[in-house]
Amino acid sequence: MTAIAAINRNEDGIKTACGVLAQRFGDRLVTGRSVREQHGHTTTWIANQPPDAVISPRGTEEVAMIVSICAEHATPVIPFGTGTSLEGQVNAPGGGVCIDFSEMNRVLEINEDDLDCIVEPGVTRKALNAELRDTGLFFPIDPGADASLGGMASTRASGTNAVRYGTMKDNVLALEAVMPDGQVASTGKRARKSSAGYDLTRLLIGAEGTLGVITKLTLKLQGIPESIASASCCFPSVKDACGAVISTAQYGLPVARIELLDQLTVRAVNAFSKLDLPETPLLLLEFHGSEDSVAEQSREFGGIAESYGGERFIWTANSEERNRLWQARHDAYWATRQLRPGASIFVTDICVPISRLAECVRVAQERASRDELLAPIVGHAGDGNFHMSLLVDENDVRELGRAKEFVGWLNELAISMDGTCTGEHGVGQGKMAYLERELGAATRYMASIKSAIDPLNIMNPGKILPA
Repeated sequence: MTAIAAINRNEDGIKTACGVLAQRFGDRLVTGRSVREQHGHTTTWIANQPPDAVISPRGTEEVAMIVSICAEHATPVIPFGTGTSLEGQVNAPGGGVCIDFSEMNRVLEINEDDLDCIVEPGVTRKALNAELRDTGLFFPIDPGADASLGGMASTRASGTNAVRYGTMKDNVLALEAVMPDGQVASTGKRARKSSAGYDLTRLLIGAEGTLGVITKLTLKLQGIPESIASASCCFPSVKDACGAVISTAQYGLPVARIELLDQLTVRAVNAFSKLDLPETPLLLLEFHGSEDSVAEQSREFGGIAESYGGERFIWTANSEERNRLWQARHDAYWATRQLRPGASIFVTDICVPISRLAECVRVAQERASRDELLAPIVGHAGDGNFHMSLLVDENDVRELGRAKEFVGWLNELAISMDGTCTGEHGVGQGKMAYLERELGAATRYMASIKSAIDPLNIMNPGKILPA
C-alpha cells in the first residue's frame, strides 16, 4: 500500500479532547480499533490512517460542541459521511476525532412550490429521492455510490447526470456549517440567486471538510420528467464515439446522460449483468422530456451516431429495460473486478476538454497496454470526465509501482491537455501533489484562506494542501 506521511500529532491535546468528549457523550464516543479503521477506510492504495475516536452527533448543536472542544485542545476533526470517497479524504494522518454523520439523516423541509429542500448531511441521495417520490420531484446528482449529501457537497461530486443538471456546486443553494472556532455559520437563504457578499457556499463545496463541517444543505430539486428514454449505441472506435458526443452537444440536443464504456468495460458488464452488448466502444444515453420530445431526441441522436459509424442503436422508454441498462452501468465497478479475480481495484479520474477526450483516452489506453496494466475505462463523455480502474496485484511490488507511476503520469497528461487531475473524486491525499502543477499560484491563495479560517489546522488536516 502507498503510505501517506502522518502529520505531527498533538498527543496531549487529543487525549484531553477525547476525555472531555467521553464525559459529554458517553458510549457514543467509540475508540474500538475496528470501528476506527472503518472510518479511516479508503478505496484506493493510500494506507488506512484511523482516527483516535469516532463520534455520532444528532444535531448542529452537538457538532458545534464537538468542534469547540477539539479546537480548545488543538485536536483534528475529520467529517465522515458514508466513506465512499476515493482519494483518502476520511483518513486521519494526524489522528483526532471523526464526526460520523449517520445519525444526522433527516430531511428537514421539502418546499414543493419552490423546488428545494433542506437536509442534514447524513441523508443519502437515494434516501432523499425516496422521500421525494410522491412530490413529483427528484434530486438529480448521481455519483453512482449511495453517498451522503454532505460528503457529495464536500467533494463537489457530480456523476452521470452532470451533462444536463450540473454538479453539486450548481445544485446547492446554501449551507449551514460549523466553523473551526465552533461557531455556526449560514452561507445563504433559499432564494434562487443572491449578490450578497462573498460566495461562501461555493467556497465550502469542494473544500473536503478543510474549512468547516457541513451540518445542513439547501438543495435545488427538479421535476420528474414526463417521459424518459434510454439508448445504447456501439462505435468502431473511441474517437468515433467522442465525435458523436461533440456533435450532439453542438447540435444542442438536451441529453441528460451520455456515458462512454470502452471495450474492456463492455465485456465486464456483459458478463456481470448478463447483457449482450457488442464488445466495442459504447455510448449509453438518456433523454428527459415529454413523450414526443424524448422520441424526437432519440431519433436525432440516431442520425448523429450513424454519421460516425454508430451501429446497433437501440432506444427504449420501457422503465424496466432502462433500469436494467443503467443498473449495469452503475455496477461497472463490481463488473470490472471480475476481469481479474483476486486483484485489488484502484479507481482514478481525470477530466479534459471534450475535444481532447478521444485523444486522452487513446493515449491512456496505449500507455496502460505498454505498462501491462489492466485498466478498463468508463467516462462521463458529455463533460470530458473519465475513470480508469486499475486491477493490480498488491503483492507484486513491481506491478504496484507501475500502477502508481501510471496514475501520476495520467494526472500530468490531463493537466497538459488543459484539463484537471480530478473531475469529481476530489483532491484528498491522493491528488495533492498535482494541485500546484495544475493551478500554480492559486494554491497559495487557497493556503491563505485555509490559514485565516482555520489557524490551528484542525479541520481535516493533510487534505488538498500540504500540512
